[in-house]
Amino acid sequence: MNYQSELIPIQFPKAAYQYGERTSGEIHGVVLTKPHIVESILDLAGYTIDADLGAMRLLEPSCGHGAFLLPAVSRLLDSAKLHGRSLESLESAVAAFDIDEDHVSATKDALTKLITSRGHSSKAVTGIVETWVTEGDFLLAELKPDFDVVVGNPPYIRIEQIAPELQIEYRRRYKSLFDRADLYVAFIERCLTLLSSQGVLSFICADRWILNRYGAPLRSQISESFCVRAYIDLHSASPFESDVIAYPSIFVIGRGKTTSVDVFRLKTADKADCDAIRLKLRGGEAKERICYASYDQWFVEDEPWILSSPEQLKTLRKLEMDFPLIELEGTEIRIGVATGCDHIYIIDSKTQIEGDRRVPLVMRSDIEAGKIVDAGRYVINTFDDDGKPVDLDKFPLLSAYFEHHSSEIRKRHVAKKNTKGWFRTIDRVYPEIVTKPKLLIPDIAGSNEVTFDAGRYFPHHNLYFVLSTNWDLEVLGGLLSSRVALFFVWSYAVKMRGGYLRFQAQYLRRIRVPSPDKIPAQLAVKLKAAFRNRKFADLDRLALEAYGLKTLPDFDFVDTRA
Repeated sequence: MNYQSELIPIQFPKAAYQYGERTSGEIHGVVLTKPHIVESILDLAGYTIDADLGAMRLLEPSCGHGAFLLPAVSRLLDSAKLHGRSLESLESAVAAFDIDEDHVSATKDALTKLITSRGHSSKAVTGIVETWVTEGDFLLAELKPDFDVVVGNPPYIRIEQIAPELQIEYRRRYKSLFDRADLYVAFIERCLTLLSSQGVLSFICADRWILNRYGAPLRSQISESFCVRAYIDLHSASPFESDVIAYPSIFVIGRGKTTSVDVFRLKTADKADCDAIRLKLRGGEAKERICYASYDQWFVEDEPWILSSPEQLKTLRKLEMDFPLIELEGTEIRIGVATGCDHIYIIDSKTQIEGDRRVPLVMRSDIEAGKIVDAGRYVINTFDDDGKPVDLDKFPLLSAYFEHHSSEIRKRHVAKKNTKGWFRTIDRVYPEIVTKPKLLIPDIAGSNEVTFDAGRYFPHHNLYFVLSTNWDLEVLGGLLSSRVALFFVWSYAVKMRGGYLRFQAQYLRRIRVPSPDKIPAQLAVKLKAAFRNRKFADLDRLALEAYGLKTLPDFDFVDTRA
């Protein structure tokens, strides 16, 4: 799709940009990429001194303090000297953007010092630096799709941190901004559309988009129109100057259709690791210090990029072909209630409100070794049977309780959006779910921790839960507690530091299970018993039998099933 007709420059007030470059929700400011990582990315993009870089165009869409731009310009100057080009001839060779005035000023000063140190006059240097570096919103700038190289580390910004009017404009322009996508996906989309016919993009960036639901539109665009050339997993490495949790990767993408892809996994991302990658890409042998695989087939359409070993991927594909998705068999996966203010909405039996507004609640902290410890918690049900916020006039005790806490309740985003129902919880509570048998699964864990609730509680939002009309839930619980089920989640889920996984609904829904009627009665009895007694070795063995597998390929996980 050609976006150029839509990209009309728009000026937003500075207040609309309520963000700074970041790598996690808690870290703001400029996060610098280590110099040897920058040099490797420039190499991967083909931006090397032996090439006539003056005849190419380089784009850095979020230049910060110049971590990428300065080494790139240094290479450009060396190349220009080698190929007999003047400084003036390089006017169109570089385009860099940043929304922050201080970043732009710092980058311009650093570039001026660098170029001047190469013997160029200050007047010529000032002119070309002003041409190269622009203060402005890259996502709204008017640009032609003629860049041969795009490099950088795009800003990581949750879409909800951006002013509403700017969100609307971004979403209008970029279809990759789907659901709660981070803004870096729009940077990737825009940069890809700006590539020349031979252009290459090489970013270091958070990797959540390759697996998560919000990355599906971007993955689809890449599959349709672009060629993935290399992917480098840096989960276990430290590619940034500061210690930040960013779950980064490096990817190299160009125009065309993907054929084979070189995939690397680095332990440290030190200079030796980067040198080993260069050697391999030049036809040398992969060193023991790096994990390497060549993917002869890449993922199609919006499929998640499951970058496990070929053996693991082969097993996963076979399971996907042989068994139905868990929710296609009368089974439903949901998440518990979010309130927006737990210390107000989660109460005990002594809190003075009407009894029918109390709903028994289970939280992650109430589960110990597969058993629910009744902590006497309740969540306030703020909805009537029709799904509308209750009429507080009919509940004087509840009304008084909310009025007492009104100043804090009204600060919540959900209260500002729903002024009449200002007291409602973020999510609706369904009291009828309390009495239904369900399986509870914590959001974050090293492995699959599944607990059976016979029908006593409503789950809190740090728990996902499974309902089913045609499974004996303890039999299903046995399957979901096995290494086979964990293999599905491990394959699809984003990995966190320490080996932990997110057991979110989008991953749980990808689990495949045999149809209930295809499990022999005797095997079902054994699964149920092993689940009740938490015999995980037995569950692993019985699940292999249920799936018709002799074994599973090895995969790393922290076994917290205790």
